[in-house]
Amino acid sequence: MKNKTVWTPRVAAAKAISGVLSQHHSLAVTLPHATQKLEPADRALAQEISYGVLRHIYELEGIAKQLLKRSFKNKDGDLHALILSGIYQLHYMRTPDHAALSETVNAVKILKKEWASGVVNAVLRRFQRESESLTGPNKKTLAEKNNHPDWMVQKLRDSWPQQWRDILHHNIERPPMTLRVNLQQGSRDAYLQLLQAQQIEATPSLHSPTAITLSKGVPVGQLPGFEVGKISIQDEAPQQSALLLDPQPGERILDACAAPGGKTAHLLEQQSKLKELIALDRDGERLKRVEENLQRIKATATLIKGDAALNSWWDGTPFDRILVDAPCSATGVIRRNPDIKLLRRRSDIATLVELQNTILENCWGMLQQGGTLLYATCSIFPEENEQQIAHFLKGHPDARVQSITLTCGHSTGAGHQLLPGEGGMDGFYYALLQKGEEA
Repeated sequence: MKNKTVWTPRVAAAKAISGVLSQHHSLAVTLPHATQKLEPADRALAQEISYGVLRHIYELEGIAKQLLKRSFKNKDGDLHALILSGIYQLHYMRTPDHAALSETVNAVKILKKEWASGVVNAVLRRFQRESESLTGPNKKTLAEKNNHPDWMVQKLRDSWPQQWRDILHHNIERPPMTLRVNLQQGSRDAYLQLLQAQQIEATPSLHSPTAITLSKGVPVGQLPGFEVGKISIQDEAPQQSALLLDPQPGERILDACAAPGGKTAHLLEQQSKLKELIALDRDGERLKRVEENLQRIKATATLIKGDAALNSWWDGTPFDRILVDAPCSATGVIRRNPDIKLLRRRSDIATLVELQNTILENCWGMLQQGGTLLYATCSIFPEENEQQIAHFLKGHPDARVQSITLTCGHSTGAGHQLLPGEGGMDGFYYALLQKGEEA
C-alpha cells in the first residue's frame, strides 16, 4: 500500500488560495476543506498565509508578474498560489527566509509537480535579492497600490471622498478578535475574570455591553466556556443588531435572513421570554449552522427554510419586531473576508439593491402596526444603505424613522453608517423603522 501524501501548512494554503483565485469559491469554503487534516498549529499557519495573501493579493500579483517569465496553466493554479504565498512569507511574515524558501519549494514536491521546483526556487530567491525595487513606489496600477480592485477603489472614492483612504487601510489590517458574552450565563465582568485566570489578555469593549476584545486572537477551544455557550465570536458592529431591535417579553420576532445565526442567538440572549422567534433562511445547509449555534448556547427558536423575499412560508400572524440583515456586497467586512475583493463584481450591486428592496417590502407587510423593523447590512455603499431606505420611505408614508444613537460612525438621516475600523469595528449600516398609520 502506498503511503498517503501528508499536506503541510503551505500546501494547504496554496490549495485554499487557488480555490479562490481559480474556482471563485469563498475562503470560508476552501480553507476548512484544505486544512481539515492538519494539526491546530499547522492549521493556524495555513490560515495566516491564506488570509495574508488575499489581503495583499493585488500587490503580490504585481510582484509575481514581474518575476515570472510566463504564467502557469490553469491546472497549475496551486503553483501560482504557492509563489504568492512564498512572496508573502518573505515580505510580510517573521518566518526566517531559509525556512520560507525550503518549505515552499518542498510544497511543490508534495503537490507532485517536481518539474516546477526550480522555477519556484528561482522566483523566490530573485525576490529576496530584488525585494526593495520590486516592492518600491513604482507600482503602476491603482489596484496594486491599494490592494483592492480598481472599480472598488473608485466607488469608495465617490462614496466616501474624505474617508476612502482610511477604509482601504483598515480593510487590509488584521481584525481584532471580539467576543459576545451570553448574559443569560453570567456577567461580562465575571467572564473577564475567567479570561484573566487563563492568562488571556482582554478588555471590555466600548460600544456594546456584551463585548470583550482580546489583545491577541486565540483558538476558540482555549476560551473558557465556549462549548457551553458562555460566549460567542462576534464583532461589536453586528452586536448592535440585538441592542437596537431591543426585543421585549412576550413578543413575536422574525430574523429574516438568519444564517449563520449569530444575531438570532444574541436576540435570545438579550430576551429569553419571547413568545416566539422565527429564524428564516432560504439555505437549508446554512440553517443547520443556526441550529448548531442555538444548541451551543442552549436556546431554541422556530427554524424555517424559506425566502425572505416571499411570504409563502408565513402563517399570516404579524410580527412585533423584524430584523432584516439583508444580503449585501459585504464591503464593510473585507478585513475579515479578504476574498470579497476578488469575488464581488461591480455589476453585483444593482442586483443586490433590487433583492434588498424586495425583502424590505415583503417583510414590511408582515410587520404589525406599531411594530419595529431594523434594516441592517455589512455594506458601506450608499445604494444599499441610505439610498435604499430613502427610496423605501418615499413609498411608505406609514414608516416612521427611529433615532439611532451610536458613539461613533456617521448619521445618514434615516440611518447610521459605521465604516471599517471606526471604533475598532467592522463596517455596518443600520436603519430603525416603526410602522404607524399612513399619513
